[in-house]
Amino acid sequence: MKQFKNIRWSFLVLMLTLNFGCDQISKKIVRNEISDYEHISIIKDRFTLLKVENTGAFLSLGDQMPYIFRLIILTGLPLLFLGYGLYFLFFKKNLPSTMQIALCFLIGGGIGNLYDRIVHGSVTDFMHMDFYIFQTGVFNFADISIMIGIGILLIQSIKSKTVTQETD
Repeated sequence: MKQFKNIRWSFLVLMLTLNFGCDQISKKIVRNEISDYEHISIIKDRFTLLKVENTGAFLSLGDQMPYIFRLIILTGLPLLFLGYGLYFLFFKKNLPSTMQIALCFLIGGGIGNLYDRIVHGSVTDFMHMDFYIFQTGVFNFADISIMIGIGILLIQSIKSKTVTQETD
């Protein structure tokens, strides 16, 4: 039983580290190689690199708030939620595997952005997509990790509701 716990913990730490590591390596490369607001076309003008330092939250929400509010809302609250998420991930027994993986993506991405905010004072965003009909905001790998985690939880939720409805 103890060996299973060690394997589980090792897998979770590996998943968290990969999410955080990929995000931080990509941001370091972007910080060193791309100038602020430099526009680099990767796939025509559909996928571009555009380095932006985001002092707000998702899509720069809150970047105009006074510093103390940004500190509390964009650093303090995420720190509490990520701490609880890590506790939940490692100490909650009988979590489904899909939920554990989803939480690793969510927490790993969250830690990546929080680390940037604490160490650099802003989050480095650098990817942008234009799908003709709509465009994304500028985002990073931590944001992708968070969205993958949300997607996994959403799919799991829909599947569990479908199974529940079929058994009724």
